[in-house]
Amino acid sequence: MDERRFKVDPDEEGDRLDRVLARRLGISRRLAIRAIEEGKVRVGGRRAAKGYVLAAGEEIVAEVPTDLAPLPEPRALRVLYEDEWILAVDKPAGWPMHPLRPGETGTLANAVVAREPACARASADPREGGAAHRLDNETSGVVLFARSRPVWMRLREMFAVRAVHKEYLALVRGAPEAGEIRRPILPASASRSRVARSWEEGREALTRVEPLEFFDAPGQGRFALVRCTIPTGVRHQIRVHLQAIGHPIAGDALYGGARLPGLERLFLHATAIVFDHPVTGRRLRVESPLPEELRAVLAVLTRGRRAR
Repeated sequence: MDERRFKVDPDEEGDRLDRVLARRLGISRRLAIRAIEEGKVRVGGRRAAKGYVLAAGEEIVAEVPTDLAPLPEPRALRVLYEDEWILAVDKPAGWPMHPLRPGETGTLANAVVAREPACARASADPREGGAAHRLDNETSGVVLFARSRPVWMRLREMFAVRAVHKEYLALVRGAPEAGEIRRPILPASASRSRVARSWEEGREALTRVEPLEFFDAPGQGRFALVRCTIPTGVRHQIRVHLQAIGHPIAGDALYGGARLPGLERLFLHATAIVFDHPVTGRRLRVESPLPEELRAVLAVLTRGRRAR
């Protein structure tokens, strides 16, 4: 048996212990519940029931019976930046971040550990393959990985204290104005695939929106390409906030986004990340160009005036 320790992420707050444990360890709910009932799982140093509702930052300690590190799977992987401490790669849309079960392949972590085996030992959760943050399956763009545990811990701390600047490009319905969206987001308790909205409670969330260019789609009206920056990092934050102000992201079926010809995915791309290097302190800006499939969608729309 191997002891595993991890802290509850902000996007896991409000979820049950057995569900989070199963996802994090890559085991079935049945096995997660058995481990909890046998006293092999503790939250904050104490035993907890399977239905215990978790809070962000709580530490979970569990005994696990197997090595959950991602299997190396050589796949085409675009490297945006690398040095002896960190690796930044371009995540394609449709690639999950990491395996959920032992032996699972087809994820970004599988490809990263095939190229850089040291990443498999960097993160506290070995399935993550050293990833310092996450993107939704449908979202593409830049993701940071660490090559060692101390560097991974430093990167995670930087994300936690909002010392990392994150930029996204999204195509939305309508013509939003430049500004800020400050609305708390409360994760749904019934379904983890969708995020409930609550403007009175929930986790603090801030999204800054800047229109870059406007387009017209035949029969569907006006669309805008916007740049979003998010000091906070709540699950589905940009998608929820843009939908809340009446400008859902094109291709986002989950939140009412419009379907456009040739668009087979969510039009959301993590285009840049800016941070101080966790070892050297040098200011870095790592950029990911807009993928070809998204550029092709813009190419068939009629361009309007550029935002001021």
